[in-house]
Amino acid sequence: MFTGRTVEEATQNGLKQLGLNEDQVILSVIDEGKRGFLGVFNKKPAVIEMKRKIDSAQEAEEYLQRVITEMGITADITKKAQGRDIEFIINSTDASMLIGKRGGTVNALELLTQLVANRFSTHYINIKLNPEGYREKRKQSLEVLAGKLAAKALKSQSKVELEPMNSAERKILHQALVRNKSIRTYSVGTEPNRHLVIEPLQVKRRKS
Repeated sequence: MFTGRTVEEATQNGLKQLGLNEDQVILSVIDEGKRGFLGVFNKKPAVIEMKRKIDSAQEAEEYLQRVITEMGITADITKKAQGRDIEFIINSTDASMLIGKRGGTVNALELLTQLVANRFSTHYINIKLNPEGYREKRKQSLEVLAGKLAAKALKSQSKVELEPMNSAERKILHQALVRNKSIRTYSVGTEPNRHLVIEPLQVKRRKS
């Protein structure tokens, strides 16, 4: 709570004590106060409540930096925001440690960072962590894998089930094969074991 002779004065007192600008706070007027008779009798100060606005993206970035530091990794983080999508580009000589086996570490950290961001947000925010261009490299390798497994499914005339992947990686595989009219792709199972299946549309009968 902050007080002053007027709401404006109480506001300035609060901003000064918090070291913030007016656009960084949420202001609620508790009592507008009274000047009193002749400015003396029944005088009552104005009372306001002031809270710092929470920047979801900033909270997420601070959390991410803290976790990376606690992992013993030195990294530079650059934030790239577009609408509700926020990408954190991470540059580090220890990127392999941050990525983990098959992206397991970075995927887990991405999920946790997203939970932090959305805890303070009034709308859903999508977080993407991209250490040393890993996401682009992973996308390329998944697209190559999709082509190979589609060919395998057609050759064997049987469905091929992939290992569990997160929704973003399954989407890459779906999109890589969407124009292939000889197969269909779909996901089965529940998280974290949900995985993609590639299946021929028409199974050719073997000649007897």
